[in-house]
Amino acid sequence: MKAGFLHEVRDGVTPRAGALVLAVLALQLAFIASYIGAFHEPTPHRIPVAVAAPPEALDDLVGKLNRLPGDPLDARPAFSEDAARRMIDQREVYGAFIVSGTDATDRLVVASAAGAGVATALTQIITPLEDAQERAFTTEDAHPALLGDARGLSGFYLALGWVVGGYLVAIAVSTSKGSRPANPHRALVRLLSLALYSALSGVGGALIAGSLFGALDGHFAQLLWFGALLVFASGCFTMALQAAFGFVGTGLTVLLFVILGNPSAGGAYPAPLLPPFWRAIGQWLPPGLGTEAIRGIVYFSGAGVQRAAIVLGGYALFGLIGTLLVAQIAQPRQIVITPGQSLMPLERRDALAPSSRS
Repeated sequence: MKAGFLHEVRDGVTPRAGALVLAVLALQLAFIASYIGAFHEPTPHRIPVAVAAPPEALDDLVGKLNRLPGDPLDARPAFSEDAARRMIDQREVYGAFIVSGTDATDRLVVASAAGAGVATALTQIITPLEDAQERAFTTEDAHPALLGDARGLSGFYLALGWVVGGYLVAIAVSTSKGSRPANPHRALVRLLSLALYSALSGVGGALIAGSLFGALDGHFAQLLWFGALLVFASGCFTMALQAAFGFVGTGLTVLLFVILGNPSAGGAYPAPLLPPFWRAIGQWLPPGLGTEAIRGIVYFSGAGVQRAAIVLGGYALFGLIGTLLVAQIAQPRQIVITPGQSLMPLERRDALAPSSRS
């Protein structure tokens, strides 16, 4: 019985199976490390903020804010309140500190739709500074989240759903038909199917977020086309990785889109509250691109959407070219057989040929 069990172990636990298990373990541990590393201690770091103050005090105030311990602010001068508000509208800054030249009451203008955590952090940073100067300040939310969009997180979850759909449909196709298309025609069929799926996904996601729940209402057309692009880019990129690397390509997709992309997307904590690594990569990965673009569509008249669309277009182009190229390289060569030609290898035919000796 013991020998039989050991035989089953040797037969069932192949080197390939062991390697796959170790790869899954590595991804699991990377998932834990990435999420805890990004979220365990959110700390404000160089939050872009506009500062409007009387001309004689503006430079000194900007310098003072930029010299705060730990560099929590990236203060930028604005020569009027209107200019400071335009910087918020164009998503150049997360808020504006308006200092009065006539009384002891200042104003902090925030945009909670861009990230409630950052708006809270700005208030916590400005409060002790004003208290030390024996000044008061009021807070105004220039871009509040919609009533159905608690803490501005609906855009993050919508983007996440679209990205997940994109790479899951690519994985589903590879599971049923093989990770590598048999030829360029098959690759094209997969890509066209993905395009149709992306369009349906864009419509469905926009309807759910808008008409069904009212979380991101009033922007159906813009969300539809952007959602379709996000799904298609994510799916195309996944197809190319799978065509080139097989199962390893699936692991690379999970690493980029889930393990690294989700915590750096700016959902629970926007970029200025994340550690440097996650703050740097989030703006280049589909979950972060999607989250910021959706917020731009819904709350900031499309500010920032163009950049996101260009980067996602790069993902889609990489996926298109990569998938078609791998399919072209990997397709089996066609052998043309002339009449009377045998398919048997030359060496085999020579071995079977009658000896020329009598």
